[in-house]
Parts: sequence; C-alpha cells; structure tokens
Amino acid sequence: MNSARETAVGLFVLLGLLCVAYLTVKLGKMELFSSQGFELVARFDSVSGLRVGADVEMSGVPVGRVVDIRLDPDPLRNQAVVRLRLNKDLQLSDDSMASVRTSGLIGDKYVSLSRGGSDQILSSGGAITETESAVDLGALISKYAFGGVK
Repeated sequence: MNSARETAVGLFVLLGLLCVAYLTVKLGKMELFSSQGFELVARFDSVSGLRVGADVEMSGVPVGRVVDIRLDPDPLRNQAVVRLRLNKDLQLSDDSMASVRTSGLIGDKYVSLSRGGSDQILSSGGAITETESAVDLGALISKYAFGGVK
C-alpha cells in the first residue's frame, strides 16, 4: 500500500516537472529543434533596440526569429549583420526587403519582411540585400526639440 502511494506521488511530481519544462520552452520562446527552417542574413546600418529572439514577420504574421546580431567584421562596412531563422516553407525572392520596425509607439523591435518580384529564390545561407534600418524615435524628437530640423 505504501509503495503504491509513493509511485503515485512520484508520477505526479514527474508530470508537474514536465509541465513546467513545457511552459518554460513555450513562454520563453525557446527552440528545441533549431534545425527546422533555414537561415538568411541581412545587413543594416542600424538595428537600435533589436534583440536576439525578436520576431520576424511578414504581413503581420510571425515567420521566424532573429538568432544573432553582430557587427560586420569588414572595417570598411559600418553595419550590423542580423541572422534570421525562417520557417522552412517560406520562400523569399532575392529582391525581398527586410526592415526593422517597432510594434506600437514604444513597443519591441522586430524584423518585417516584404516579398520582391524576382523569380530567383533565396536559399539557406543567402543574404537579403535590400534593408531598411530602425528609426530612432528619440533622436528624431531631440532633433526637433532642439532645432536640428531644417
């Protein structure tokens, strides 16, 4: 009788731990199987406020995540290199555009993708060459407030 109770308690604790692990992965937006999908890179003049793990959206629909942000190692380029992991069924042409946007007035930054019209499809490891950097709202406000606008 005692061993049946211990087994039931053990199973209950195990089930609880599995639930906590599942919620941690889902709420933390972690990816256990990173091999799903494909990766592209995009170079931006500024990615101010963009973070690793940020959403990548197309027409408001999440289609991937930002997996890495680095400074371009080429000293002649003063750009940020952003690596994106996108859903495996997404197809982007080589003239697609990536923009850093803000959700709401002071919300999180995300990458917005727009399809191009070319027939050439980007493959994994390819680069999105058409990019639009983040708008620095603070710089715009201070420029306007302190008379820097012409």
